[in-house]
Amino acid sequence: MKEGLNNDVKLWGIFYMIIFKKVYGKIVYGLAKCIETIFAIFIYLVESIIGVVKSIGKGLLSIISMGGILFFLLIGPRILFNPLATLVIIFLIVFPILGSKFVSYLKYIKYSMTEYLFDYADNLINGRKTRFQSFGEYGRKYRRMEEERRREEQDKRQKAQQKEWEERFRQWTEYQNSQRNGDYGSYSWNSQNYGYKNQVYTNPNIDFKNRYEKSCDLLDINYKSDKYEIKLAYRKKAKEYHPDVNKALNATQKFQEINDAYEFLSDTNIERYKNLN
Repeated sequence: MKEGLNNDVKLWGIFYMIIFKKVYGKIVYGLAKCIETIFAIFIYLVESIIGVVKSIGKGLLSIISMGGILFFLLIGPRILFNPLATLVIIFLIVFPILGSKFVSYLKYIKYSMTEYLFDYADNLINGRKTRFQSFGEYGRKYRRMEEERRREEQDKRQKAQQKEWEERFRQWTEYQNSQRNGDYGSYSWNSQNYGYKNQVYTNPNIDFKNRYEKSCDLLDINYKSDKYEIKLAYRKKAKEYHPDVNKALNATQKFQEINDAYEFLSDTNIERYKNLN
């Protein structure tokens, strides 16, 4: 009888432990949802402020560009000798850069923390094994996901860019054929780069060659470099100017320019450049 009583106590203990784990799991899940919501709202507010500051900065740049030298002669000295105006200008330049980095860090923390808690809650409620054991492991997964997302976006931009150049070359070929056939009056174009009757027609080969060589200059490589040399140079430059490593104010802009150059130097464009020379 005593043994039966002990078994009953053990069963009730297991039952209460299961109930406790489920209740605790629900609490953890609710906490994760709250943290996720708070982070989402905060990230949205910071991104909105960054957007407003960028808009103000672009507006001021437009005003300055319209005023030109006259602006600097009349307004420039007042700004230089006004500490408040100088601080405002510095804020308009620096805040969007630092703000974007801060948002990226917030997204990293949000994903790491909430995914860890959601997995832990699922383990308590349903008994499923957690994917990782620490915030750091979820953080590394987030970085891998972000890297994959960047690669996919890069591929999309590269394909869209390639399609645009192919269309320009196609239109240029059709235009040249029309000129050879004496068809001057019936030819029309949708692209702004080409003309009709008295309008000027532009050879895309010139723009392509300039863009290709400028991209090579950004990566500090020879114009005849192959794809392996280009990839090696890109990795070196990207590492040098990555915003997480390089703290210079122009690091983000330089890093983007390096990425754009690498995207342009695709296998197709390498072959096209060789055929132009």
